[in-house]
Amino acid sequence: MTSEYRKKRIAVVTGACGGMGHALVRKLISEGYYVFGLDRKEAENGPASGFCFVPADLTDNGSVEEAFRKISGECEQIDVLVHMAGIYDLNSLVEMDEEEFLRIFNVNLFAVFRVNRTFLPLLKKGGRILITTSELAPLDPLPFTGIYGITKTAVEKYADSLRKELQLLDIHTIILRPGAVDTGLLNVSTKRLDDFCANTKLYSYNAKRFRTIVDKVEARKVPPEKIADLAYRAISADHPKLIYKINRNPLLILMNLLPDRMQDWILRIILRQ
Repeated sequence: MTSEYRKKRIAVVTGACGGMGHALVRKLISEGYYVFGLDRKEAENGPASGFCFVPADLTDNGSVEEAFRKISGECEQIDVLVHMAGIYDLNSLVEMDEEEFLRIFNVNLFAVFRVNRTFLPLLKKGGRILITTSELAPLDPLPFTGIYGITKTAVEKYADSLRKELQLLDIHTIILRPGAVDTGLLNVSTKRLDDFCANTKLYSYNAKRFRTIVDKVEARKVPPEKIADLAYRAISADHPKLIYKINRNPLLILMNLLPDRMQDWILRIILRQ
């Protein structure tokens, strides 16, 4: 280990140049961490010190393994592994093509598996893995958010299973469940919804009606710094909770309390012409 890392805690953060990841990197550095950030492209306004950008395509095994070789060549152990990478999509499950369906699984689920499997040998005893899911993960699905909800629910089930295994190795696995966050990801989701409204052949009226729901949900967005603060508290706790939640939407929570058939009826009333 070089002198630069000695006496510092070390974190690896995926999606480090996105909104939530970038905010967390800055938070960790301010708290005395040295951070290795994995992302496809380096941010133009990245930290000047305490940070090493490592280019990585998380959907490619070879790229993840190359990132591991670089980081393991720089330090002997890491304290924290944080998953902030992900994509948010809105589409119809019967109109989206198979390639897009698999791509979202590859980024939101398979990449988490891929990075954990590869980097586990570096994680110290007592270390933490923080996996970001979504407030939608435990809720019943809504129309057109299906692919996102499916992948995030799968990530939570994966995280639950991983926790039960890694506790035997004295490693904590923690779930972070944010609601709407004011990041570039939210802007991308708005663009994807616009595209869906313009291109769907089966749901043109329904998609436009659904847009009003999305606008109301996303109007309650919080800045990424709030996510970073909560993530830091989670990984710093002596006895971390299993799940940390922030900015849950009360309308979605209330909807989820209803029986499934009543939820379906309400959605038909709201979305059908």
